[in-house]
Amino acid sequence: MSSYIKLIIFIVVLLLISVAIVFIDSSMDNINQSMPEISKGIVQGDEDYNESVELLNSRSYDEASQKAKSAGDNYNESLHKLERIQDKYDKDMNEVHKNYLNAAINELEVKLKAVEELNEAIYYLEMHYNYTGSTHGSEANDLMINAVNYQNKRVNIVQENPELFS
Repeated sequence: MSSYIKLIIFIVVLLLISVAIVFIDSSMDNINQSMPEISKGIVQGDEDYNESVELLNSRSYDEASQKAKSAGDNYNESLHKLERIQDKYDKDMNEVHKNYLNAAINELEVKLKAVEELNEAIYYLEMHYNYTGSTHGSEANDLMINAVNYQNKRVNIVQENPELFS
C-alpha cells in the first residue's frame, strides 16, 4: 500500500473521530440546554403539590384538586422530556449523566404516584370518608419522602461532579 493511500486512510479516520467528538459534545449541549426547563417544571410541580396539600388541609377541595392536577401536569411534562433525552442520547452519555437521569426519572415517577394518592385523598375526604382519605394522604406523604431521597441523590451527583454539570 502506498504512502498516499495510507495518508488518505489516516485523514478519513481522523475526520470520523472528529465528527464523533463533535456529535457527542453537541448531544451534551442539547441535554444541558433542556435541563433548566425540566428543572423549572419539577420546581413548579413541587410548588403546586405543596399548595394542593395546604388547600386540602383547609378543606378547599376543588382548589386542591386543581393544584394537584397542575402538579401532575408539570411532573409529567418533565418526565416525558427526560425520557426523550434518555432515548435519544443514552449511548452518548457517561455513567454519571446516566445515573443523574435515572434518579430524576425515578423521582418524577414517584412524585406522580404521590399525586395520584393525593387526588384519592382529596376525593375521599371531600366525601367525608376520613379514614380512607387519611390513608391515601399518608401514602402520598410517604411517596413524597421517597421522591425526596431520589432528589437528594440527584443533587449529590451534581455536587460530586460539578465539572459535568456546568
